[in-house]
Order: sequence, then structure tokens, then C-alpha cells
Amino acid sequence: MKKIILREIRKIICIIFAAAVYGFSLANFLRGAGLLAGGFTGVSLLSQKVLLKFCDISVPLSLIYIPLNSVPALISFKFIGKRFTIYSLIMIVLSSTFADIMPYFHLTDDILLCSVFGGIVNGAAIAICLLNHATSGGTDFISIFISEHYGKDAWNYIFAGNVVVLALSGLLFNWTSAMYSIILQFCSTMIIQLLYRRYQKQTMFIITEKPDEVYTVIREYTHHDGTLFKGTGLYKGKERKMIYSVVSSDEIRRVVSKIKEEDPGAFINIMKSEEVMGNFYRRPNN
Repeated sequence: MKKIILREIRKIICIIFAAAVYGFSLANFLRGAGLLAGGFTGVSLLSQKVLLKFCDISVPLSLIYIPLNSVPALISFKFIGKRFTIYSLIMIVLSSTFADIMPYFHLTDDILLCSVFGGIVNGAAIAICLLNHATSGGTDFISIFISEHYGKDAWNYIFAGNVVVLALSGLLFNWTSAMYSIILQFCSTMIIQLLYRRYQKQTMFIITEKPDEVYTVIREYTHHDGTLFKGTGLYKGKERKMIYSVVSSDEIRRVVSKIKEEDPGAFINIMKSEEVMGNFYRRPNN
């Protein structure tokens, strides 16, 4: 029980830290350079700019961002997980509040540097959230819902939707900041895909003399199954055994390490799987 409590406290601390980092990035790299983030954050920032320019009304980001996330949060609460949604709401409320109250530091006048480093910082903050079973909200809820129910990595689809929002920004304001915002979004997406690989799949072909032990490792550490093939090694003409299995990319390093402990002579070939159809175990978000 104590371990569970400490684990949850650690998650909350990480989420608060990610919210502060995300808020700092919004206040300094994005707002300072006139850039837009993607997803509902980008929609909120764009709404702020529209209200200020065309209605002469200054609205805090949190007053737009939090209500905008209400419907996706309800969907997440029902279909993804209650604890996951609660942690995400903490991130949503804190990150938008930090963005409103965070002081502006004049870091650089170079808009390209702001777009690159803003994207890196945003992506890292979102990845920290995802690694601690939370999200920054909006399209992240939608992306995870697609990944959970259809087994696809949806970040590139979200990136395409973000480009549409940025194109609208270019039409209403100026194309320079919109195009630099696309660079920001690209950097952010790449960082997320690099750090958070839960919904990416890897196919493993393992030639081993200890198939039972190797299968036990796969089953114990990933909860995934495997298929045993028997064949002949052409070099020595001996019977060889091969296990075929598909695991999540974030599990691959640990499971390979454990397989090599069980069978140091195992030959392992790992390939990226674009899509998996059929039953595939996914760890619950709660």
C-alpha cells in the first residue's frame, strides 16, 4: 500500500513539473514569438489572438483552454480511464494557469530558435505527462482513444490536424509565424514519438535453444503471447526453434535484456510493426 501511495505521489509531482515546463514554454517561446502550439492549446491561443485583434478583448488562456477540454475529458473518463482523466485535468488546469501567470523572459528574438526549442520543450513536457499516465488534454485525448481502440499510432494524424489550425492562423494574421509554428509542431511530434512509445509495436524473431524460458520471459514481462516455429539451421543442418512475438516498443529494451540473461546465445531480430490486427494486450491507463 505504501509503495502504491508513493508511486501516485511521484506521478503527481512529475505532472506538476510537466505543467510548469509546458506553461513556461507557452509564455516564453510561443507567446513571445507569436507562435501557436498544436491541438486545443493552439486553438486556445488562436482564439486569444482573434478576440484581442477583432474584439479588443483580452481573455486568459485558462478561461478558453479548460472549457474547451471538457468534452474530450468526459470521453476520456468513460472510455480511457478515470484516474488517467483526473491526472490529465490536473495537467490541463495547472499548465494553462502557469501560462497565464508565468513571467515573460526575453530569451531571443530569433523566431526559428523559439520554434525549435519551443517544440522540443513542449514535446518533452507532453511526453513526461504520458509516461506518468496523463496528458495535456484536447487532441491527446483523441489520439489515445484512437490508439487504445484501433491499435494505431495517431500522432501523425494529430499533426495533420494541427497544420489546418496553423493554416487558419496564417489566413487571419501572417504566414511567417504560421509556418514557423509548423516547425514547432514537427519538433514537438518528433520528441513525443522518441520519448513515448507505448502505442508503437515491434516484431521479434528469436532463434533460441531455450524456447520455454524465452517464452516465459515474454509472457511475464509484457503479457504478450508468442508462436513457436521449428526449422533447420542451414549452416549446421541442425533443428532450430524460433519464437515470433509482437510487443510494445517501450517494452523492447527490458524484454531483450531478460531474454539474453536466459539464453546468451539467442539470435534476436527486431522489426517495426506498422499495424497489428487481432488481439493485442494493452496495459490499462488506470
